[in-house]
Amino acid sequence: MTKTYLAGVMSGFVGGLLGAYVLGHLDRGVRPPLAAPPSVSTMHQQDVVSASRIRLLDPSGKARAELAMSQGGGPGLFFYDTKGRNRLVVGLYPPPESEYPLLVLNDSQELAAGIFRLFGGHETPVLVLKHKGQDRSIYGLNPASTDPFLTNYARDQKKTDVFGNY
Repeated sequence: MTKTYLAGVMSGFVGGLLGAYVLGHLDRGVRPPLAAPPSVSTMHQQDVVSASRIRLLDPSGKARAELAMSQGGGPGLFFYDTKGRNRLVVGLYPPPESEYPLLVLNDSQELAAGIFRLFGGHETPVLVLKHKGQDRSIYGLNPASTDPFLTNYARDQKKTDVFGNY
């Protein structure tokens, strides 16, 4: 039984190889010639979409996101709620502000409620928490010394350094 089993496996293997060879060579004259692969420059041109603004619309036609340049000149990805209010921005500040990256969370009045960004010559991270457009708490690394700091502002804008200096 072992010889029969081994003979069956070997004949199946050889038959599979022979069948693959015959199928691969049998219809060579029938196939249409393959088109030449596109050149790198052609592929690059076909894969690029150029626009000054790209808008993502929801099923009702309202803009929900937009990739565009900000009014100041920095690129950004802007997200809108169903009422058309700008609620989130991911982007870069404009060139005069060193094109530092930023993440802005806006409240329902479209005022910044939280900003995470880089700041200063050492590009230190800073988190700014706001209420109704006013700074309330700033946490980060001091742009001059890179030491950590936490500064709070009262409603009357009185500044209190919890630790470090800002």
